[in-house]
Parts: sequence; C-alpha cells; structure tokens
Amino acid sequence: MSVRVRFAPSPTGFLHVGGARTALYNYLFARGQGGVFILRIEDTDAARSTEASLAAILEGLRWLGLEWDEGPGVGGTHGPYFQSQRRERYRAHADALHAAGSAYPCYCTAAELEQRREAQAARGEPPRYDGRCRGLDAAARARLEAEGRQAALRFALPGAAEVAWDDIVRGRVAFQSELLDDFVILRSDGLPTYNFACVVDDHEMDITHVIRGDDHISNTPRQLLLHQAFGWTPSRFAHVPMILGADGSRLSKRHGATSVAAYRELGYIPEAMVNFLVLLGWSYDGKQELFSLEDLVRRFRLERVGSNPAIFNLEKLEWMNGQHLRLLPEPERVRRVEEFLAARGHDLSARSPEWRAALVRAIGSRLKTLTDAEGYGGFVLRDDLTLDPAAWSELLERGEVGPRLQALAERIAADGDFSLESLERETRGLAVALDIKAGDLMSAARVALTGRKVAPGLFEVMWLLGRERTLARLRDAAARWESESPHARV
Repeated sequence: MSVRVRFAPSPTGFLHVGGARTALYNYLFARGQGGVFILRIEDTDAARSTEASLAAILEGLRWLGLEWDEGPGVGGTHGPYFQSQRRERYRAHADALHAAGSAYPCYCTAAELEQRREAQAARGEPPRYDGRCRGLDAAARARLEAEGRQAALRFALPGAAEVAWDDIVRGRVAFQSELLDDFVILRSDGLPTYNFACVVDDHEMDITHVIRGDDHISNTPRQLLLHQAFGWTPSRFAHVPMILGADGSRLSKRHGATSVAAYRELGYIPEAMVNFLVLLGWSYDGKQELFSLEDLVRRFRLERVGSNPAIFNLEKLEWMNGQHLRLLPEPERVRRVEEFLAARGHDLSARSPEWRAALVRAIGSRLKTLTDAEGYGGFVLRDDLTLDPAAWSELLERGEVGPRLQALAERIAADGDFSLESLERETRGLAVALDIKAGDLMSAARVALTGRKVAPGLFEVMWLLGRERTLARLRDAAARWESESPHARV
C-alpha cells in the first residue's frame, strides 16, 4: 500500500507554528515516499469551529507551499474530509462496538462524574471512571432513560494488558491498560470524541502513518485498543517533539507570535519559515542549515527526527529569513518587498521598474525581514524625515557641518547630471576642495538625507530621493545646524 498521511487541524483558531511543523513533516514524508498528503478538518466542536479559522488554516498551508492531495477544495475518494459531515459513519461504528459488547451506554451526568473525581482526588487516587454503568441490565437502563437521562457510549476496556507500539521517532512505547478507564467514544449528543473519530477516520481513509506532536502519546493506547476491538490494523505512529520557548516552557503567546499568519505579517517569508520549522526536531547532517522545500522533499527522513524538545529561537529565524531573502532572484525579491510595502500603504506602482529594483538593491543586504524595508527605506517612502536624536546630536558637536552640507547642495545643483557617477564625483570633489576626509562629509550627508547613521550607500540614497528632495534635505539640515549647533558662525 502506498504511503497515506494526514494533517487534521481543528478550525478553532489560527494555524499554530507547531501545527504548521506537523503539517510540514507529513507533507515532506508523503512527497518523499511518493505518497498522498491528506487534509482532514476536525470540526466536531461546532461551538468553537469558525469559517474564519478554517480560512486561516487553509491560507497558512498554501502560503507555506504545503498543497494537499485530498481534502477541502480538492476532494478525493476517501471523503467527506470534514468530521462534521461524517456523523453517520461514527454512529454506525459505535453501534457495531456496542453490539459486539465492546461498548456500553453510560447515564452518569457531568455533575455526578465531577463529584466522583473530587472524591477520588481527596483520597489521593487518580481521576478515572469507576465503571458503574458497565453492568447495568435492561431494566436499570430503562429506569434511567425514564428519568430523561441521555446516554453516552463508553468503550469497555478489555482485561489488563500491556499496550505497546514501535514509534518511528521514540522507539518502543508501552502503557499498562489498567491505568486507563472506560473512556467515552460517543457523547450523549451523538458527537464522537477525538480518539474515536480519529480511529474511524484513519481506518476509512487508509492512513498508513500518523505523524503528530508528542502531546498525543497518551491518546495512542486508547486508539490502539479501539483498533484491536474493531479488528483493524493500526497506522504506524511517529510522535514528534514539543516546541518550547526560549525559557524552556511550552511555546505560547507570552513568548511572542505563535501563528503562521502573525509571522507573515511581521515580514517573514515562507521559504524561511519552512526551513526554520523543519529544523525544530529534524537535522540532515548536523551542519547544513539552509534548505529549499524541494531540497527537503529529497532529504527528509522521519528516522532523523529527534525526540528531545525543540527550542524556538527567534534570532535564528531572523537570520534564516535574511538569508532566504538574499537567495531570492532579484525580480522576485523586488516583488516581495513591493507587495509588502503596498500592504502597509506605500504604493510604489507609479515608480519605474528601474527605481524599484534600485531601492531593493540599496536596502536588501540589511534586511532580516520584509518589515525592515519600512525602516531602511523610510527615508524615501515618506516625505517627512525624522532625525535620529543621537545621530543629529553628534553632527551638532562637529564643526563646519552646516556650511559643508550647504556647499554640497550647491555643487550638486550646479551639475546638470544627476547620475550615481556625477553624485559621487561632486561629493568627493567637494571633500578634496575643502581638504577634509570624504568619509566625514558623506557621513554628515547620510544623516541629513536619511535621518540615520546606518543607511544604504549615500549616492544610491541621493539617486532614489531625486534631485529636488536631495537638495531640500541638505539645505534644511544645513539651516537647522546653523540654528542649533554651538559651532555655528555668529
């Protein structure tokens, strides 16, 4: 049988980076094995499931490049792919277990169950169902139903035994079944529980491998017991490690952004997110760090996923994002920057393709995220200029800055050319004429034109600003220096 894997999110929130990594591992395993990647939506929680969450999950997967072979919008031979559309299937399989004596109706109310759990806790016992409805006869069940009680359906655990499996990531894992209780498989409202629906769906969809987070390990013995009761062969399991924050606790909102959509908004690109996420548990040779999605399809192996928790290192993600930005072909890098800036109110469509490419070349080497384009490109994206206080204060303490900036403006204005070559010629020529270091003049001009000490190359800055804005800013800075500097001429 060919490999068939699934990613099965619940549409109750955003696509978490942990879920995205699980989807990525499933995708890479399927593609590498020539198999099928299925997207299944676990939407039985009608109160919390939303169309907005579903849309965010689908958009997040597509943005990462993780296209599914079967599922929403694609179809397939093993649907429906929404659990809310599979209720009759769950009911039929639950009835089959009941008829075989492997399940029984439970009439205990939520209040009664909570009261018993509290009593167990007071005695120092683990909370578990006491099985009191397991032996009810027909007359007892009829009396309870006459009281208006709605029955849930519980799985009747077989006798004490070891439940074990060979996990692809963690090796042999074993549980003693007596540590479990008779768990609910069908709620009183007819909806299936997670473990039951998961087993039915995985069987009917011919899932060969279940790749999921290790927080699901405790669910696995229950699912294996259900497979056994049905007489079905279970999938192979691979439980991948948890993702932790820098402080060693489980990754959560207090560590910052945790959704794929949030990182997209922060200017991260999908190539970097895929690369970063795959390394949260997997390694190729311990040395190579940069991979494309195509590289990963060829190289990913589940056997190289470790079992130790992975640390979400934001600095590493930023570095990796910068690397992938620079690996993009220039036209694609220009397009990404342009689209990102447009979404933030900076429409560059009226500018020439040459100008847009020049802007990205000027700031590209400094970008870690697309958001940085607003900062490093702010000098040309906005008409108003904000001077960095520290950089300006430094200029105020230097002598002759104002007159030199004014002289530079006049020299550029007198030159009919405004090319990169002429701008460099006039700037360096003025430095020679004034018998000063060109670097001193250029650093002052850079602050005057961009408001920052660290900025793209001076002549690229001038060309991008254009003649009028370059001259205006040089003259404005010269006048301000004359009015504020203690070294100004009286």
